[in-house]
Amino acid sequence: MPYLVHTAHAQFVALWLGTVGWILIIVTVGLVEWRVWEVSDLSVITSGLAWVGIWRVCFYSHVLILSNNQIMFCQRIHLSESFTPPEIATAQVLMLVALILGLMGNASVVYGLRNVYFGLNTFKAIRLAFYTGGVLFILTAAAALVPVCWNLHSVVNNQTITFPAAFLMPPAPVNQSVGPGIIVGIFASVLLVSSGVVFLSYRVPVMLEPKVRPSWPGEGCSETRVNPQGIDNPAFQTHPF
Repeated sequence: MPYLVHTAHAQFVALWLGTVGWILIIVTVGLVEWRVWEVSDLSVITSGLAWVGIWRVCFYSHVLILSNNQIMFCQRIHLSESFTPPEIATAQVLMLVALILGLMGNASVVYGLRNVYFGLNTFKAIRLAFYTGGVLFILTAAAALVPVCWNLHSVVNNQTITFPAAFLMPPAPVNQSVGPGIIVGIFASVLLVSSGVVFLSYRVPVMLEPKVRPSWPGEGCSETRVNPQGIDNPAFQTHPF
């Protein structure tokens, strides 16, 4: 197989971009600060801020314990709960889908680069691995962008969530702002789309056919004839006296 390392430098960089983007997707899933609520009642939420993520709702309070130390009070948001808004329920599903697609995309492009750097397999397998990885990276970004943008829309419109009484959350915030979870999710999606486009743009260079090849009977100039049984040496031919 011809040496192809020089054709995949951009794809090597794209692998790092895709890996970083996928790691940031993991960070986005774990962050609770998707939507930051500002509240006016400081009797329970003593910091005045509450964080609404896709899995939990948290805030700092020192009145819920007997000491003067502040603690973070959190409540889990379940997919099956009736109060769970559609943008958070969708995020719980699509962000997990994005994690799986990103893992598959990384595995595909690593396989393709392995073949490139070690000179293994065929051109078709390398192209298929890169194209598959590029599509998976773009699908990962799309799966993450849908819930991220939906929650961003909810923040911009200051939409409320009717939490149960056990959450100790007010019925509506005074104001909402975008949290790090949304920002990191958007940045991760941009990296993944960029990486996917680079892998989809990969082209194997056209390999020229060898200029020298064996001649077969009947090929070449009409004046030159080749005996398929061998060429007779005139020195061994018998001449009449």
